[in-house]
Amino acid sequence: MTREMGAALRRIQLGSALSAFGLGFTVPYLYVYVAQVRDLGAGTAGVVLAVFAMAALAVLPFTGRAVDRRGPLPVLIVASVIASLGAVALGLSSQVTAAVLSAAVLGAGTAVMQPALATMLVRCTGTSTRTRAFAMQFFLQNLGLGIGGLVGGQIVDTSRPASFTLLFLIEAVMFLVLGAIAATVRMPRTPVAAPGAVADGTAPRGGLRALLSHRAMVQLCVLGFVVFFACYGQFESGLAAYGTEAAGIQPSTLGVALAANTAVIVVAQFVVLRLVERRRRTRVIAAVGLIWAFAWIVAGYAGLGHGSQTMATAAMISTYALFGLGESMLSPTVAPLVADLAPESMVGQYNSAFALCKQLALAVGPAVGGPMGASLHGPYIVTFVLFSLGITALALRLGRRLTPVQDQPSLANVPSRVVAVSVPQETPAEVPAPVAAVH
Repeated sequence: MTREMGAALRRIQLGSALSAFGLGFTVPYLYVYVAQVRDLGAGTAGVVLAVFAMAALAVLPFTGRAVDRRGPLPVLIVASVIASLGAVALGLSSQVTAAVLSAAVLGAGTAVMQPALATMLVRCTGTSTRTRAFAMQFFLQNLGLGIGGLVGGQIVDTSRPASFTLLFLIEAVMFLVLGAIAATVRMPRTPVAAPGAVADGTAPRGGLRALLSHRAMVQLCVLGFVVFFACYGQFESGLAAYGTEAAGIQPSTLGVALAANTAVIVVAQFVVLRLVERRRRTRVIAAVGLIWAFAWIVAGYAGLGHGSQTMATAAMISTYALFGLGESMLSPTVAPLVADLAPESMVGQYNSAFALCKQLALAVGPAVGGPMGASLHGPYIVTFVLFSLGITALALRLGRRLTPVQDQPSLANVPSRVVAVSVPQETPAEVPAPVAAVH
Protein backbone atom coordinates (compact mmCIF):
# COMPACT_ATOMS: atom_id res chain seq x y z
CA MET A 1 0.00 0.00 0.00
CA THR A 2 1.39 3.42 -0.95
CA ARG A 3 1.57 6.32 1.50
CA GLU A 4 -1.18 8.09 -0.45
CA MET A 5 -3.52 5.10 -0.21
CA GLY A 6 -2.74 4.62 3.48
CA ALA A 7 -3.53 8.25 4.30
CA ALA A 8 -6.78 8.13 2.35
CA LEU A 9 -7.79 4.88 4.05
CA ARG A 10 -7.18 6.26 7.53
CA ARG A 11 -9.32 9.32 6.83
CA ILE A 12 -12.13 7.21 5.39
CA GLN A 13 -12.12 4.97 8.46
CA LEU A 14 -12.12 7.98 10.79
CA GLY A 15 -15.06 9.59 9.01
CA SER A 16 -16.98 6.30 8.97
CA ALA A 17 -16.45 5.82 12.71
CA LEU A 18 -17.56 9.38 13.54
CA SER A 19 -20.73 9.05 11.45
CA ALA A 20 -21.54 5.80 13.28
CA PHE A 21 -20.92 7.63 16.56
CA GLY A 22 -23.50 10.21 15.48
CA LEU A 23 -26.04 7.55 14.50
CA GLY A 24 -25.61 5.92 17.90
CA PHE A 25 -26.97 9.07 19.54
CA THR A 26 -30.40 8.70 17.92
CA VAL A 27 -31.05 5.18 16.59
CA PRO A 28 -31.87 3.57 19.98
CA TYR A 29 -34.23 6.40 20.91
CA LEU A 30 -36.03 7.16 17.66
CA TYR A 31 -39.21 5.28 18.57
CA VAL A 32 -39.40 6.82 22.04
CA TYR A 33 -38.72 10.28 20.62
CA VAL A 34 -41.57 10.19 18.09
CA ALA A 35 -44.13 8.23 20.12
CA GLN A 36 -43.62 9.69 23.59
CA VAL A 37 -41.49 12.82 23.57
CA ARG A 38 -43.27 14.43 20.61
CA ASP A 39 -46.48 12.65 21.66
CA LEU A 40 -47.28 11.58 18.11
CA GLY A 41 -48.28 8.04 19.08
CA ALA A 42 -46.99 4.54 18.47
CA GLY A 43 -48.60 4.41 15.01
CA THR A 44 -46.74 7.48 13.83
CA ALA A 45 -43.49 6.14 15.30
CA GLY A 46 -43.98 2.95 13.32
CA VAL A 47 -44.58 4.94 10.14
CA VAL A 48 -41.45 7.02 10.75
CA LEU A 49 -39.33 3.90 11.19
CA ALA A 50 -40.87 2.34 8.08
CA VAL A 51 -40.29 5.48 6.01
CA PHE A 52 -36.69 5.62 7.21
CA ALA A 53 -36.19 2.11 5.76
CA MET A 54 -38.27 2.66 2.62
CA ALA A 55 -36.33 5.80 1.72
CA ALA A 56 -33.22 3.66 1.48
CA LEU A 57 -35.01 1.25 -0.85
CA ALA A 58 -35.99 4.19 -3.05
CA VAL A 59 -32.50 5.68 -3.48
CA LEU A 60 -30.20 2.64 -3.50
CA PRO A 61 -31.13 1.50 -7.05
CA PHE A 62 -29.73 4.80 -8.36
CA THR A 63 -26.78 5.12 -6.00
CA GLY A 64 -24.48 2.61 -7.65
CA ARG A 65 -24.62 4.19 -11.08
CA ALA A 66 -23.97 7.63 -9.55
CA VAL A 67 -20.95 6.26 -7.65
CA ASP A 68 -19.51 4.66 -10.79
CA ARG A 69 -20.13 7.70 -13.00
CA ARG A 70 -19.30 10.55 -10.61
CA GLY A 71 -17.01 8.77 -8.20
CA PRO A 72 -17.68 7.77 -4.57
CA LEU A 73 -16.20 10.94 -3.09
CA PRO A 74 -18.73 13.55 -4.36
CA VAL A 75 -21.60 11.12 -3.77
CA LEU A 76 -20.51 10.66 -0.15
CA ILE A 77 -20.20 14.42 0.44
CA VAL A 78 -23.68 15.10 -0.97
CA ALA A 79 -25.16 12.22 1.05
CA SER A 80 -23.60 13.48 4.28
CA VAL A 81 -25.10 16.93 3.76
CA ILE A 82 -28.54 15.45 3.00
CA ALA A 83 -28.37 13.21 6.08
CA SER A 84 -27.33 16.18 8.21
CA LEU A 85 -30.33 18.21 7.02
CA GLY A 86 -32.63 15.28 7.74
CA ALA A 87 -31.25 14.88 11.26
CA VAL A 88 -31.74 18.57 12.06
CA ALA A 89 -35.26 18.55 10.65
CA LEU A 90 -36.25 15.45 12.59
CA GLY A 91 -34.87 16.90 15.79
CA LEU A 92 -37.11 19.94 15.35
CA SER A 93 -40.20 18.07 14.11
CA SER A 94 -43.28 18.24 16.28
CA GLN A 95 -45.91 17.37 13.66
CA VAL A 96 -46.61 14.09 11.89
CA THR A 97 -45.92 15.34 8.38
CA ALA A 98 -42.65 16.99 9.34
CA ALA A 99 -41.45 13.89 11.21
CA VAL A 100 -42.24 11.56 8.30
CA LEU A 101 -40.59 13.78 5.67
CA SER A 102 -37.53 14.32 7.86
CA ALA A 103 -37.17 10.59 8.39
CA ALA A 104 -37.30 10.08 4.62
CA VAL A 105 -34.50 12.59 4.06
CA LEU A 106 -32.39 11.14 6.87
CA GLY A 107 -32.95 7.57 5.66
CA ALA A 108 -32.04 8.45 2.07
CA GLY A 109 -28.84 10.20 3.10
CA THR A 110 -27.56 7.49 5.41
CA ALA A 111 -28.41 4.77 2.88
CA VAL A 112 -26.27 6.35 0.17
CA MET A 113 -23.28 6.68 2.50
CA GLN A 114 -22.60 2.95 2.85
CA PRO A 115 -22.06 2.02 -0.83
CA ALA A 116 -19.99 5.16 -1.30
CA LEU A 117 -17.80 4.35 1.71
CA ALA A 118 -17.44 0.72 0.60
CA THR A 119 -16.36 1.79 -2.87
CA MET A 120 -13.81 4.19 -1.40
CA LEU A 121 -12.38 1.34 0.67
CA VAL A 122 -12.07 -0.73 -2.50
CA ARG A 123 -10.27 2.10 -4.29
CA CYS A 124 -7.76 2.45 -1.44
CA THR A 125 -6.95 -1.21 -0.78
CA GLY A 126 -5.38 -4.18 -2.48
CA THR A 127 -5.66 -7.94 -2.12
CA SER A 128 -3.45 -8.04 0.95
CA THR A 129 -5.21 -5.19 2.79
CA ARG A 130 -8.88 -5.21 1.74
CA THR A 131 -10.08 -7.91 4.12
CA ARG A 132 -8.48 -6.20 7.10
CA ALA A 133 -9.79 -2.78 6.00
CA PHE A 134 -13.42 -3.96 5.93
CA ALA A 135 -12.98 -5.69 9.28
CA MET A 136 -11.59 -2.46 10.72
CA GLN A 137 -14.54 -0.49 9.35
CA PHE A 138 -17.01 -2.91 10.92
CA PHE A 139 -15.14 -2.75 14.23
CA LEU A 140 -15.02 1.05 14.30
CA GLN A 141 -18.67 1.43 13.25
CA ASN A 142 -19.87 -0.88 16.01
CA LEU A 143 -17.62 0.84 18.52
CA GLY A 144 -18.93 4.23 17.40
CA LEU A 145 -22.56 3.11 17.59
CA GLY A 146 -22.03 1.66 21.06
CA ILE A 147 -20.26 4.71 22.46
CA GLY A 148 -22.78 7.05 20.84
CA GLY A 149 -25.66 5.11 22.37
CA LEU A 150 -24.06 5.18 25.82
CA VAL A 151 -23.32 8.90 25.68
CA GLY A 152 -26.75 9.66 24.25
CA GLY A 153 -28.36 7.72 27.07
CA GLN A 154 -26.78 10.11 29.57
CA ILE A 155 -28.26 13.11 27.75
CA VAL A 156 -31.82 12.04 26.99
CA ASP A 157 -34.68 13.02 29.24
CA THR A 158 -38.19 12.15 28.06
CA SER A 159 -39.58 15.14 29.94
CA ARG A 160 -37.36 17.53 27.96
CA PRO A 161 -37.78 17.44 24.17
CA ALA A 162 -34.77 19.76 23.91
CA SER A 163 -32.51 16.94 25.11
CA PHE A 164 -33.54 14.86 22.10
CA THR A 165 -33.12 17.82 19.79
CA LEU A 166 -29.55 18.04 21.06
CA LEU A 167 -28.99 14.40 20.11
CA PHE A 168 -30.14 15.01 16.54
CA LEU A 169 -27.98 18.13 16.29
CA ILE A 170 -24.93 16.14 17.41
CA GLU A 171 -25.79 13.51 14.80
CA ALA A 172 -26.08 16.21 12.13
CA VAL A 173 -22.67 17.62 13.07
CA MET A 174 -21.09 14.17 12.82
CA PHE A 175 -22.46 13.76 9.30
CA LEU A 176 -20.98 17.12 8.33
CA VAL A 177 -17.67 16.07 9.87
CA LEU A 178 -17.78 12.94 7.69
CA GLY A 179 -18.36 15.13 4.63
CA ALA A 180 -15.54 17.49 5.62
CA ILE A 181 -13.10 14.63 6.16
CA ALA A 182 -14.13 13.07 2.84
CA ALA A 183 -13.48 16.37 1.08
CA THR A 184 -9.84 16.19 2.22
CA VAL A 185 -9.30 12.64 0.94
CA ARG A 186 -7.08 12.35 -2.12
CA MET A 187 -8.27 9.20 -3.81
CA PRO A 188 -5.52 7.24 -5.59
CA ARG A 189 -5.72 7.01 -9.34
CA THR A 190 -6.98 3.67 -10.55
CA PRO A 191 -6.74 1.86 -13.88
CA VAL A 192 -9.89 2.04 -15.96
CA ALA A 193 -9.65 -0.24 -18.97
CA ALA A 194 -7.41 -3.05 -17.85
CA PRO A 195 -9.37 -4.39 -14.85
CA GLY A 196 -12.59 -4.33 -16.82
CA ALA A 197 -11.26 -6.51 -19.61
CA VAL A 198 -11.84 -10.21 -19.73
CA ALA A 199 -9.66 -13.00 -21.04
CA ASP A 200 -10.57 -12.45 -24.69
CA GLY A 201 -9.89 -8.71 -24.50
CA THR A 202 -13.53 -7.61 -24.74
CA ALA A 203 -15.03 -5.08 -22.38
CA PRO A 204 -17.70 -6.22 -19.90
CA ARG A 205 -21.26 -5.11 -20.27
CA GLY A 206 -22.59 -2.68 -17.71
CA GLY A 207 -25.87 -2.00 -16.00
CA LEU A 208 -28.50 -4.01 -14.16
CA ARG A 209 -28.78 -6.67 -16.86
CA ALA A 210 -25.08 -7.43 -16.59
CA LEU A 211 -25.28 -7.68 -12.81
CA LEU A 212 -28.29 -10.00 -12.93
CA SER A 213 -26.51 -12.25 -15.43
CA HIS A 214 -23.59 -12.64 -13.02
CA ARG A 215 -24.72 -15.75 -11.20
CA ALA A 216 -22.11 -15.61 -8.45
CA MET A 217 -23.20 -12.08 -7.54
CA VAL A 218 -26.89 -13.02 -7.65
CA GLN A 219 -26.21 -15.94 -5.32
CA LEU A 220 -24.24 -13.67 -3.01
CA CYS A 221 -27.16 -11.20 -2.91
CA VAL A 222 -29.57 -14.03 -2.01
CA LEU A 223 -27.15 -15.17 0.67
CA GLY A 224 -26.88 -11.60 1.97
CA PHE A 225 -30.66 -11.28 2.18
CA VAL A 226 -30.92 -14.46 4.25
CA VAL A 227 -28.04 -13.36 6.50
CA PHE A 228 -29.60 -10.01 7.34
CA PHE A 229 -33.12 -11.42 7.56
CA ALA A 230 -32.10 -14.15 10.01
CA CYS A 231 -29.97 -11.94 12.26
CA TYR A 232 -30.05 -8.16 12.00
CA GLY A 233 -33.72 -8.09 11.00
CA GLN A 234 -34.64 -9.81 14.28
CA PHE A 235 -32.59 -7.93 16.88
CA GLU A 236 -35.07 -5.18 17.71
CA SER A 237 -38.24 -6.93 16.55
CA GLY A 238 -38.83 -10.68 16.62
CA LEU A 239 -36.03 -11.67 18.98
CA ALA A 240 -36.86 -8.82 21.36
CA ALA A 241 -40.56 -9.77 21.32
CA TYR A 242 -39.70 -13.45 21.84
CA GLY A 243 -37.38 -12.63 24.72
CA THR A 244 -39.92 -10.58 26.61
CA GLU A 245 -42.98 -12.72 25.83
CA ALA A 246 -41.64 -16.30 25.79
CA ALA A 247 -38.52 -16.03 27.95
CA GLY A 248 -40.02 -13.44 30.30
CA ILE A 249 -36.92 -11.28 30.48
CA GLN A 250 -37.15 -7.63 31.43
CA PRO A 251 -36.92 -5.00 28.65
CA SER A 252 -33.83 -3.58 30.34
CA THR A 253 -32.13 -6.95 29.87
CA LEU A 254 -32.39 -6.46 26.11
CA GLY A 255 -30.01 -3.53 26.52
CA VAL A 256 -27.57 -5.80 28.33
CA ALA A 257 -27.91 -8.39 25.57
CA LEU A 258 -27.21 -5.81 22.86
CA ALA A 259 -24.21 -4.62 24.87
CA ALA A 260 -22.96 -8.21 25.02
CA ASN A 261 -23.37 -8.43 21.25
CA THR A 262 -21.28 -5.30 20.72
CA ALA A 263 -18.69 -6.38 23.30
CA VAL A 264 -18.12 -9.71 21.55
CA ILE A 265 -17.67 -7.92 18.22
CA VAL A 266 -15.18 -5.46 19.69
CA VAL A 267 -13.19 -8.09 21.59
CA ALA A 268 -13.28 -10.88 19.01
CA GLN A 269 -12.96 -8.97 15.73
CA PHE A 270 -9.21 -9.07 15.23
CA VAL A 271 -8.74 -12.45 16.89
CA VAL A 272 -11.29 -13.85 14.46
CA LEU A 273 -9.68 -11.96 11.58
CA ARG A 274 -6.37 -13.75 12.07
CA LEU A 275 -8.19 -17.08 12.01
CA VAL A 276 -10.30 -16.46 8.88
CA GLU A 277 -8.25 -14.29 6.53
CA ARG A 278 -6.29 -17.29 5.18
CA ARG A 279 -9.32 -19.55 4.93
CA ARG A 280 -11.94 -19.87 2.21
CA ARG A 281 -14.53 -17.15 2.59
CA THR A 282 -17.50 -19.36 1.81
CA ARG A 283 -16.42 -21.90 4.42
CA VAL A 284 -16.25 -19.11 7.01
CA ILE A 285 -19.74 -17.92 6.05
CA ALA A 286 -21.00 -21.50 6.23
CA ALA A 287 -19.59 -21.75 9.77
CA VAL A 288 -21.50 -18.58 10.68
CA GLY A 289 -24.74 -20.29 9.68
CA LEU A 290 -23.98 -23.16 12.06
CA ILE A 291 -23.10 -20.77 14.90
CA TRP A 292 -26.33 -18.85 14.40
CA ALA A 293 -28.38 -22.06 14.23
CA PHE A 294 -26.93 -22.94 17.63
CA ALA A 295 -27.72 -19.40 18.85
CA TRP A 296 -31.38 -19.87 17.90
CA ILE A 297 -31.43 -23.22 19.72
CA VAL A 298 -30.09 -21.46 22.83
CA ALA A 299 -32.85 -18.87 22.42
CA GLY A 300 -35.32 -21.73 22.14
CA TYR A 301 -34.14 -23.04 25.49
CA ALA A 302 -34.60 -19.58 27.01
CA GLY A 303 -38.27 -19.41 26.08
CA LEU A 304 -39.33 -23.03 25.79
CA GLY A 305 -37.00 -24.88 28.14
CA HIS A 306 -38.95 -24.37 31.38
CA GLY A 307 -35.77 -23.47 33.23
CA SER A 308 -35.28 -20.80 35.89
CA GLN A 309 -35.59 -17.13 35.06
CA THR A 310 -31.88 -16.70 35.66
CA MET A 311 -31.07 -19.42 33.13
CA ALA A 312 -33.50 -17.94 30.61
CA THR A 313 -31.90 -14.52 30.98
CA ALA A 314 -28.39 -15.95 30.61
CA ALA A 315 -29.50 -17.90 27.53
CA MET A 316 -30.91 -14.80 25.83
CA ILE A 317 -27.76 -12.80 26.53
CA SER A 318 -25.70 -15.73 25.19
CA THR A 319 -27.84 -15.73 22.03
CA TYR A 320 -26.96 -12.11 21.29
CA ALA A 321 -23.31 -12.82 22.08
CA LEU A 322 -23.24 -15.75 19.64
CA PHE A 323 -24.74 -13.53 16.97
CA GLY A 324 -21.90 -11.08 17.62
CA LEU A 325 -19.33 -13.83 17.08
CA GLY A 326 -20.91 -14.62 13.73
CA GLU A 327 -20.99 -10.95 12.77
CA SER A 328 -17.26 -10.61 13.47
CA MET A 329 -16.67 -13.51 11.07
CA LEU A 330 -18.85 -12.00 8.34
CA SER A 331 -17.28 -8.54 8.29
CA PRO A 332 -13.95 -9.63 6.71
CA THR A 333 -15.63 -12.00 4.23
CA VAL A 334 -18.91 -10.78 2.72
CA ALA A 335 -18.22 -7.10 1.96
CA PRO A 336 -14.77 -7.71 0.41
CA LEU A 337 -16.25 -10.52 -1.68
CA VAL A 338 -18.81 -8.13 -3.17
CA ALA A 339 -16.00 -5.83 -4.21
CA ASP A 340 -13.87 -8.64 -5.62
CA LEU A 341 -16.70 -9.96 -7.77
CA ALA A 342 -17.32 -6.55 -9.34
CA PRO A 343 -15.80 -5.44 -12.66
CA GLU A 344 -13.83 -2.23 -12.26
CA SER A 345 -16.52 -0.12 -13.92
CA MET A 346 -19.33 -1.48 -11.71
CA VAL A 347 -17.94 -1.51 -8.17
CA GLY A 348 -20.45 1.10 -7.03
CA GLN A 349 -23.38 -0.74 -8.62
CA TYR A 350 -22.38 -4.04 -7.03
CA ASN A 351 -22.03 -2.42 -3.60
CA SER A 352 -25.40 -0.70 -3.99
CA ALA A 353 -27.12 -3.89 -5.15
CA PHE A 354 -25.88 -5.74 -2.08
CA ALA A 355 -26.89 -2.83 0.17
CA LEU A 356 -30.37 -2.96 -1.40
CA CYS A 357 -30.70 -6.66 -0.55
CA LYS A 358 -29.58 -5.88 2.99
CA GLN A 359 -32.16 -3.11 3.30
CA LEU A 360 -34.92 -5.35 1.96
CA ALA A 361 -34.07 -7.93 4.60
CA LEU A 362 -34.09 -5.29 7.33
CA ALA A 363 -37.55 -4.17 6.15
CA VAL A 364 -39.06 -7.65 5.75
CA GLY A 365 -37.39 -9.20 8.82
CA PRO A 366 -39.27 -7.23 11.49
CA ALA A 367 -42.57 -7.56 9.62
CA VAL A 368 -42.26 -11.36 9.61
CA GLY A 369 -40.36 -11.94 12.84
CA GLY A 370 -42.17 -9.48 15.09
CA PRO A 371 -45.60 -11.17 15.10
CA MET A 372 -44.06 -14.66 15.16
CA GLY A 373 -41.72 -13.86 18.04
CA ALA A 374 -44.56 -12.39 20.07
CA SER A 375 -47.06 -15.24 19.69
CA LEU A 376 -45.76 -18.25 17.71
CA HIS A 377 -42.79 -19.07 19.90
CA GLY A 378 -42.00 -22.62 18.79
CA PRO A 379 -42.49 -22.02 15.05
CA TYR A 380 -40.44 -18.82 15.35
CA ILE A 381 -37.38 -20.66 16.68
CA VAL A 382 -37.71 -23.52 14.19
CA THR A 383 -38.08 -21.09 11.28
CA PHE A 384 -34.89 -19.21 12.07
CA VAL A 385 -32.88 -22.33 12.86
CA LEU A 386 -33.75 -23.42 9.32
CA PHE A 387 -32.86 -20.00 7.89
CA SER A 388 -29.48 -20.18 9.64
CA LEU A 389 -28.83 -23.62 8.21
CA GLY A 390 -29.85 -22.15 4.86
CA ILE A 391 -26.95 -19.70 5.21
CA THR A 392 -24.58 -22.66 5.44
CA ALA A 393 -26.08 -24.36 2.39
CA LEU A 394 -26.09 -21.17 0.29
CA ALA A 395 -22.49 -20.36 1.24
CA LEU A 396 -21.23 -23.80 0.22
CA ARG A 397 -23.15 -23.57 -3.05
CA LEU A 398 -21.67 -20.12 -3.73
CA GLY A 399 -18.17 -21.53 -3.18
CA ARG A 400 -18.57 -23.78 -6.21
CA ARG A 401 -19.12 -20.75 -8.43
CA LEU A 402 -16.12 -18.69 -7.27
CA THR A 403 -12.59 -18.86 -8.55
CA PRO A 404 -10.01 -20.06 -5.98
CA VAL A 405 -8.57 -16.56 -5.52
CA GLN A 406 -12.01 -14.97 -5.09
CA ASP A 407 -12.83 -17.47 -2.36
CA GLN A 408 -9.40 -17.27 -0.72
CA PRO A 409 -7.54 -14.03 -1.57
CA SER A 410 -4.41 -15.18 0.25
CA LEU A 411 -3.75 -17.43 -2.74
CA ALA A 412 -3.01 -14.38 -4.90
CA ASN A 413 0.70 -14.14 -5.70
CA VAL A 414 0.76 -10.55 -6.96
CA PRO A 415 -0.76 -7.69 -4.95
CA SER A 416 -3.71 -6.34 -6.92
CA ARG A 417 -6.63 -4.05 -6.34
CA VAL A 418 -8.81 -6.58 -8.15
CA VAL A 419 -8.57 -10.09 -6.69
CA ALA A 420 -9.73 -11.74 -9.91
CA VAL A 421 -11.46 -10.30 -12.91
CA SER A 422 -15.09 -11.30 -12.53
CA VAL A 423 -17.72 -10.47 -15.09
CA PRO A 424 -21.31 -11.59 -15.56
CA GLN A 425 -21.20 -15.08 -16.99
CA GLU A 426 -23.04 -18.37 -17.01
CA THR A 427 -20.16 -20.44 -15.62
CA PRO A 428 -17.01 -19.55 -13.70
CA ALA A 429 -14.32 -18.22 -15.98
CA GLU A 430 -10.73 -19.32 -15.97
CA VAL A 431 -8.77 -16.97 -13.69
CA PRO A 432 -6.63 -14.58 -15.72
CA ALA A 433 -3.35 -13.29 -14.43
CA PRO A 434 -3.87 -10.66 -11.72
CA VAL A 435 -3.67 -7.09 -12.94
CA ALA A 436 -1.24 -4.93 -11.06
CA ALA A 437 -2.79 -1.87 -9.49
CA VAL A 438 -1.47 1.58 -10.22
CA HIS A 439 0.02 2.88 -6.99
